[in-house]
Amino acid sequence: MTAILYPVAANAEKAMASPLGHAARERGALGVAGEAVVFTTDPTGPAFATREAAAEAYGALLDEPWRKLTEQILPGQKVGHAEPAMADGRRWSPPSDAAPRTAWRLMVSYWRIATAERPIETPQARRARRERQALDSETVRAMARQPLRPIEPQQPLDIGLFETRLPEAPHIVVPDE
Repeated sequence: MTAILYPVAANAEKAMASPLGHAARERGALGVAGEAVVFTTDPTGPAFATREAAAEAYGALLDEPWRKLTEQILPGQKVGHAEPAMADGRRWSPPSDAAPRTAWRLMVSYWRIATAERPIETPQARRARRERQALDSETVRAMARQPLRPIEPQQPLDIGLFETRLPEAPHIVVPDE
């Protein structure tokens, strides 16, 4: 099995047009960029109403495995959520709203240079909630897409109910009978 060579670039547009190089793993991307890199997937290019229109516009570009078409909900729409209701033997009521309008975008997976500017740098959701920050909808959307980060380093795991520490070596945990 061959590895996928992802482009190394400062942003998605540069990854499509003129990447610094290609690398399969972070170690290779570090060698190409000469500085820290982060693996990311970002949208680029215009939005299309149908998948066929997007596929026709991008054509042979979609042959690369690091470029994919994805369907996204257009911003500014209210998406209704179903409420559970037990009626007529059904757990969920039938959807009442029409499906939200969507568009097709080209998503590019690449090694982004870590010092390059990010489109929106957002605070952590729990910190923003505690500080009662006023957030616009675009920031909330970006916060939902970012990976979870710990507030503090993880504490060592506790020992289990049927485990004990050896008196002569308290750093060793053994099963208790």
